[in-house]
Amino acid sequence: MRREYAVPPCGGLAVDVRAGEVLLVVNPEGGQVADFFAEVSGEADEFLSPGVTMDCNGSLVLRVGDRLYSNRYRPLFRLLRDDAGQNDLLFPACSREMYDFFYRNGEGHPNCLDNLNAALGRSRPLIQPVNLFMRTRVEADGRVVIEPPQAKPGDCVALEALVDVRAAVSACSVKESVTNGGRCAGLVLVVADRAESRL
Repeated sequence: MRREYAVPPCGGLAVDVRAGEVLLVVNPEGGQVADFFAEVSGEADEFLSPGVTMDCNGSLVLRVGDRLYSNRYRPLFRLLRDDAGQNDLLFPACSREMYDFFYRNGEGHPNCLDNLNAALGRSRPLIQPVNLFMRTRVEADGRVVIEPPQAKPGDCVALEALVDVRAAVSACSVKESVTNGGRCAGLVLVVADRAESRL
């Protein structure tokens, strides 16, 4: 059965996705980054790891057909569709401390760390998500540069679950930089059987 959920601007949401189902993360307005994280159902200590994903794929970027791995080196998802072709594996979820460090406005600022923790009922001090639709570039000298997003309205990332997971998405709340093009918008999540997963 196809299920659809709205993630409000600067908000977060968690959904259950069974093995074989497809999770679609849709960018209705374009230009919005989605912090994506997941736990194996019933095993909160096994979770999505961008670091292990980079290790297993031998790449800083995701390509259609790649798998996303857990901290235990188990494949959790297969990337089926990636309209924008830009996803970041390097940056941690924004947090109160991040906003204080860069902008001195962390008090009361919505952030992805709190959103993901609240959605999952956890209190992790740090979450390293896969930042869907986020454009980053690594320079020859090692500097990492964030670039304005290129995701167009309606662009989508589709991920097939390879095991049962609890997946969480936060609509990134950074409006102080080019991360979300200087504004924040909502997202749509769709969970469907593979045959029903086309938009």
